[in-house]
Amino acid sequence: MTAFILRRSLQSIVVLFIMSLIVFVGVNLVGDPVDMLINPEADQAEIDRVIRDLGLDRPVSEQYWYFVLNAFQGDLGRSFIFGEPALKLIVQRMPATMELALVSLLMAVVFGIPLGIYAGLKPTSKISKTIMAGSILGFSMPTFWVGIILIMFFSVHLGWLPSTGRGDVATYFGVTSSAFTLDGLSHIFLPAFNLALFKLSSVIRLARAGTREVILQDYIKFARAKGLAESRVVRIHLLKNIMIPVITIIGLEFGSLIAFSTVTETVFAWPGMGKLIIDSIYNLDRPVVVAYLMIIVVIFVMLNLIVDILYSVLDPRVRIKGVS
Repeated sequence: MTAFILRRSLQSIVVLFIMSLIVFVGVNLVGDPVDMLINPEADQAEIDRVIRDLGLDRPVSEQYWYFVLNAFQGDLGRSFIFGEPALKLIVQRMPATMELALVSLLMAVVFGIPLGIYAGLKPTSKISKTIMAGSILGFSMPTFWVGIILIMFFSVHLGWLPSTGRGDVATYFGVTSSAFTLDGLSHIFLPAFNLALFKLSSVIRLARAGTREVILQDYIKFARAKGLAESRVVRIHLLKNIMIPVITIIGLEFGSLIAFSTVTETVFAWPGMGKLIIDSIYNLDRPVVVAYLMIIVVIFVMLNLIVDILYSVLDPRVRIKGVS
């Protein structure tokens, strides 16, 4: 296991280096942030001063070299707009995004796995067909449109839930979250449900496909032949075996929930990283954009490593070279 983790860590470093190069060069080829920072009536001397202060007068290769050196020291640059370290701005907003992603993932798993198992065990029932039709709708409907409909119905028409903001937060055991207060829960429900809808559909379909495959296996038939209750067969024999692909997808989906929460955070004015990155792209705030993308790459790399380890733990038949 140690050799496997070390090997994957080295691979992760290579991935981070390649992605940092692609992200940095790509972002620096788009637009000119100086146009967003200076007065349109500024003279050429003022423009040259701003370019020099931001270090944009140096070649892109030199800018990248300094970026890498500073990154090893935990410095991913300073925001052009806020004048603060880009990493600090992102870390300040990360708890809100992580909270939203975790609640969304919890919704998708808690409802998706049971619904998928039921649809797999009774594929011809009307309820199962309704579940699968609903999962198709979940895949098909755009996130921004669903968010607007949720706000119109639950916030504007019924007035049950707030449409924007994070609400009150509380701190327990060093963790600050809006999920610890009733006001916070009312604020997080709509954006979390909106973000979870697509993932819920994925989990349902994956759990159903796994169930249809596993129930045909001999050990399921043997368990039923022994007279075990159906609930025990599902809980002990079926659930464990369908969780292997589900765990893989859940790990990757959690990363995508964090990375692609931008639309949901914008629609619901959720104060997370997604809202920050949208504003930064609009303002051509390169350091914040690059820092955000690098953090997302690190999150995906770590999640992939965790998923691989869990995969080998859940299924002893899986043998990863180098794991003992």
